[in-house]
Amino acid sequence: MAKKELTYKQAMQELEAILAEIESEDVDIDKMTEMIKRATELIQFCKTRLTNTKDEIEKSLKLLDNNK
Repeated sequence: MAKKELTYKQAMQELEAILAEIESEDVDIDKMTEMIKRATELIQFCKTRLTNTKDEIEKSLKLLDNNK
């Protein structure tokens, strides 16, 4: 079975869960290291997704302007 692709919404929800757990101040330091690594991956994923979406919107707007 193919692995389901992560969505922006899922990434943000996971980031929020990680943040809530870190803020609870009851996190084992070893677990926190792994959580920070995962959060970094999720932030990079979201940043890339936002950049790609911005580029697609700009491309679409440019096409609309060229068709005037």
